[in-house]
Amino acid sequence: MSKRLLIVEDDPGLQSQMRWCFNGDLEIGLAADRDSALAALRRLEPDVVTLDLGLPPDPGGASQGFALLEDILRLAPQTKVIVVTGREDKENAVRAIGMGASDFYQKPLDADILTFVVNRALRLSELERENRELSNPSNSSTIKGIVAASPQMLSICRTIEKVAPADVTTLITGETGTGKELLARALHDLSHRANKPFAAINCAAIPENLLESELFGFEKGSFTGATQSKKGKIETANGGTLFLDEIGDMPMPLQAKLLRFLQERVVDRVGSVNPVPVDVRVVCATHRDVRQLIDSGEFREDLYYRISEITLDVPALRDRDGDALVIAQSLLKSLGKQMDRPQMSFSEDAIAGINQYSWPGNVREMINKVKRAIIMADGKRITAEDLELACDNSVTDTLLNLRQVRETAERRAINQALQTSGFNMAQAARLLGVTRPTLYNLTDKYNITTSSEASGA
Repeated sequence: MSKRLLIVEDDPGLQSQMRWCFNGDLEIGLAADRDSALAALRRLEPDVVTLDLGLPPDPGGASQGFALLEDILRLAPQTKVIVVTGREDKENAVRAIGMGASDFYQKPLDADILTFVVNRALRLSELERENRELSNPSNSSTIKGIVAASPQMLSICRTIEKVAPADVTTLITGETGTGKELLARALHDLSHRANKPFAAINCAAIPENLLESELFGFEKGSFTGATQSKKGKIETANGGTLFLDEIGDMPMPLQAKLLRFLQERVVDRVGSVNPVPVDVRVVCATHRDVRQLIDSGEFREDLYYRISEITLDVPALRDRDGDALVIAQSLLKSLGKQMDRPQMSFSEDAIAGINQYSWPGNVREMINKVKRAIIMADGKRITAEDLELACDNSVTDTLLNLRQVRETAERRAINQALQTSGFNMAQAARLLGVTRPTLYNLTDKYNITTSSEASGA
């Protein structure tokens, strides 16, 4: 995410000098009076504002500067404000700090000191934002390991939170690489079984003749090589959660034995006549169409109804509005730190490529591509070529207008939050993870009606 600075200064020469103190990594907005500063505040949403207190129509005083400072603190309370004063004007600087400004800078201009003060404020803003995200991730997934902002995945996460406390057998369906095992682990971690074992087995990865003994265990001497008794995965998970991945690939004879276990909750080890009672929650997953498997005689219909008391259909990455870029940014940050290449960012064509690509391998494919790009990138900017993504130039211009993309997404999210909350502004603000004044500001910005009567709902 690029850092943003708004310079509020009525002297064009000084404004230009301040602008050129900073390098191209910073997105900079300029304003010369209170009205243009407020417009820029809404448009740019700066992390830091440098505010000259002497603004027209009171350039010799500080009334307009203090009025604007109050506006900024009210409309964008997270923004760091650095007030700019004259050399002999310490009284106003102290008053501004008392009102809520984060720092002050005294004229005349010194490029080194100015950049130091601004960079310090930018870093403070970044740390506070990271702390807010960690302590109150209300506008993103609360499921460990799941990065999401789309309505589709947030709905799945909310369902997980509701289902987890209940001991219901759950079937998770979705394409390979969509995070089905992460969701299964979330069901375990958010349940009363969290401090008990989580045992996972991939039904497609183990040969048919070994799968039964892996699941149900075996007694000593039950077959050649069985030199001692061994618990199966089901017994290992006793008290906790059993995750059966790729259940659609389970052989028919084992399906019958699994059905008996689900009905009676006892395990028959291979070679044993003494059933072992087991208390375990079962979560299954598959990338296959189970209904189609039933129709073709490859999957038992009665077993399907046993394992699908609750069904979660995880959408593919291409069907999750805006998640591709959100996940890519998160991966770039975490993998960059792991690989000792922090502070990397995506170029414009990389962002366009990420948004255009269909991601057939879903998040798993994205992890591989981002990891490769971090290794291959020459500098700190990752290109579409580094990601091995083609970019359709016919739509690049539209996609590169990130402000327009963000505004479209914001407008959609605000409308959805208002509908969901029944146009309760306080509740809608909580859903969006913003303050109520910020939400009012956004509804004014996008001309969104804030009552059900006006919207025709």
